[in-house]
Amino acid sequence: MNNIRTVSDTKRAFYNIHTRPINSIYRRVVEELMVEMHLLSVNVDFKYDPIYALGVVTAFDRFMQGYIPEADKLSIWAALIMAQESDPNQYRADATALEAQAATLSVKDLTERAKIAQESSGDDPLQSCFHAIANNPKFKYSRLFAIGLYTLLEKSDVTAAQDSEGLKNIIIDFSEALRLPKDKLEKDLDLYRTNLEKVAQARLMVEEMTQAERKKREQRAAQSQTATSGSKNPSKDDQVSDS
Repeated sequence: MNNIRTVSDTKRAFYNIHTRPINSIYRRVVEELMVEMHLLSVNVDFKYDPIYALGVVTAFDRFMQGYIPEADKLSIWAALIMAQESDPNQYRADATALEAQAATLSVKDLTERAKIAQESSGDDPLQSCFHAIANNPKFKYSRLFAIGLYTLLEKSDVTAAQDSEGLKNIIIDFSEALRLPKDKLEKDLDLYRTNLEKVAQARLMVEEMTQAERKKREQRAAQSQTATSGSKNPSKDDQVSDS
């Protein structure tokens, strides 16, 4: 019998791969995402799918936007996925393929594909994904899946995705077609959009604080340089008194 990995196992694997400290502002984001993915991965009903991958990629990219140093973001991403014993390249590839396809479809096209998903498996990644979900009575819904679904809508029509009233109708269509929990989907997307706004506000505040601190350092450096120049070049009165 295989032992089920624990959260501690996943965290240990992560920090063995990414060994540099994580910026304190982003550490909570990384660890919450890591734990959420871990709990899904050990759930008996969970099955990886491209929409879930798109949700993971989107959540990581948006909540980690502005991370410094930028180069560390690649290492953190790789560690996050590899700690789940998965392939970070597969997540990116599957997410990119769905985004590209969604960009060629209208919101009506997306919902129509979902509505025929039980009968049609199609010959493209999105329709195949819809078909597998609609015909899986034990499909494990998750917040990350909801984010992936919302990202498809954004790529199709960002204005429609941001229209709160219109979004409710779209959620109903997807929930009925793919047999998703409507209330959970609506709640998760409301929270996601709210969190994006909060993160954007926090990022702006950090940028303003960083700029203010930079100006203070520049002022102190200028004052120090002025004081040093003054001590090296005594005034005429000082030169007369010395003579």
